[in-house]
Amino acid sequence: MAEKGVSRRLKEDKSPVTAADEASEALILEGLSRLLPGVPVIAEEMAARGALPPLDASFLVVDPLDGTKEFLAGTDEFTVNVAIVTRGVPILGVVSAPNRGLVWRGVVGAKAERLRMLADSADQAEPIRTRRWPQHDAVAVMSRSHLDAATEAFLTRLGPIARKPGGSAIKFCQIAEGAADVYPRLATVCEWDVAAGQALLVAAGGIVATPDGRPVAYGRSAENFRVPAFIAWGDPAKAAAMTA
Repeated sequence: MAEKGVSRRLKEDKSPVTAADEASEALILEGLSRLLPGVPVIAEEMAARGALPPLDASFLVVDPLDGTKEFLAGTDEFTVNVAIVTRGVPILGVVSAPNRGLVWRGVVGAKAERLRMLADSADQAEPIRTRRWPQHDAVAVMSRSHLDAATEAFLTRLGPIARKPGGSAIKFCQIAEGAADVYPRLATVCEWDVAAGQALLVAAGGIVATPDGRPVAYGRSAENFRVPAFIAWGDPAKAAAMTA
């Protein structure tokens, strides 16, 4: 798949798509159709083709290759993201980083954990948890490709903070396992970029909200499944203090 993935083109929104995106999506959709037959799926390349189905109260959200730019650059930061959304809220999220050999998964109200992609590792899952906002050495993760003036202004409001740019949903995973504290994305993204990471982070004790503290809504077909902006926090108390 990696060799095929080098072949790329631009979609209508000028974002790159590779053969790996499409092959990954086909494999995931085939598996999901067997595992959860009849459950509608929103997937990135399906959306690009205008082939999305009508939605039920519960549906799946799939990003078959999150971080295509990172994939093309040969880094290990790209991920595969799958989420279940019920009544507009992500309740289960799985984020896998194939080149790191890692999977993060979470069920809201139950648990979040990290495990290695090995056939015999299912019983070696490590529970993960967010951390309280530290008095010193707080860490912000942000998109390497979208560090804009609004994000700079937000980070300045937080005071001294380490900055770690990166790609894909790995940023949610870093917060979920207590390695980072906040991820601001103050520009438009798509629901498949966020849903799995949100479910994982909430399961680990964090929160994802709009910049003014409202819940992020999903299944917004009238808005082409766009999320205008969000902030992911490891510590809900810090989020509340910043939006009070």
